[in-house]
Amino acid sequence: MPNTKELQNRIGSIRDTMKITNAMYMISSMKLRKARTKLENTEPYFLGLQAEISNILLHMPDFSDRYFDNTEDDEDSGRERRKGYIIVVGDKGMAGAYNHNVIKEALLHIEPDDHLYVVGEVGRHELREAGFDVDTDFLYSANNPTMHRARVIAENIVEQYKNKQLDEVHLIYTHMVNSMKSEVRMERLLPLKTHTFLKDELIEKAMREQGGKTRSQIEQEAEDWYLIYPDPRKVLEHLVYNYVTGYIYGVLVEGSASEENARMMAMQAATDNAREMLGELSIQYNRARQAAITQEITEVIAGAKALKKKKKKSR
Repeated sequence: MPNTKELQNRIGSIRDTMKITNAMYMISSMKLRKARTKLENTEPYFLGLQAEISNILLHMPDFSDRYFDNTEDDEDSGRERRKGYIIVVGDKGMAGAYNHNVIKEALLHIEPDDHLYVVGEVGRHELREAGFDVDTDFLYSANNPTMHRARVIAENIVEQYKNKQLDEVHLIYTHMVNSMKSEVRMERLLPLKTHTFLKDELIEKAMREQGGKTRSQIEQEAEDWYLIYPDPRKVLEHLVYNYVTGYIYGVLVEGSASEENARMMAMQAATDNAREMLGELSIQYNRARQAAITQEITEVIAGAKALKKKKKKSR
């Protein structure tokens, strides 16, 4: 059994560590609340963009555009489709399995020839170590996401998509389901999925508003009266750009919130383990201290007895 001095040193060290983990838990808690507030504040704007794009597609069902999967030249025959992946990971560790889970999901989908745009230093390091070519100009932090950062990323990605450098763009990030559960998701960003906007509820709503007319009647009449100035394609391109920016911003905030939530849980677990270890070490310390006291008492009694015997012999 360790002596009391060693136990005291271990107890002091664990208490110091527990202060650090508890402080990190509080910091992550504040960052998580901040990220959730950001997401809630931008959600109405994001949903409004979805509604406007839905209205255009609903009233112009035969409309074809390069940003959507209904375009005629969506499939280029004779060559491999060039894919890009925006992968949102953390800048540092101590967040449980957060970084590992994202990288594990990415490795299931990415190929050596794919274009990798990694947000977060941990992801860039891990994927380079795995032998993948990561875009060296795409150096964005996962910490404290901003709309400006999302806009810059969107400009970069949309420009490459427009210039046919990319045929598909996918997002790999962590979605926080609730405070206890997160899941890694892979979603296609470009081209946009038409059916995502043309939901049955929207069509049924338009049919009710038009007096119970059929779907074909609604679509035919919509082509006659639904006017867009200056041009549907220009309006839609502007909306799509803002939609992509909002989508990327939402993913960055989701990733940041998930990372802080994972770090909170990891720090809470570390703090709980430290408390448990302190309890066990306190018991060991008390036992060692009691043993030392008992030993001292035994030595005093033995010394007293020896001294008493010596005095008797001297008489």
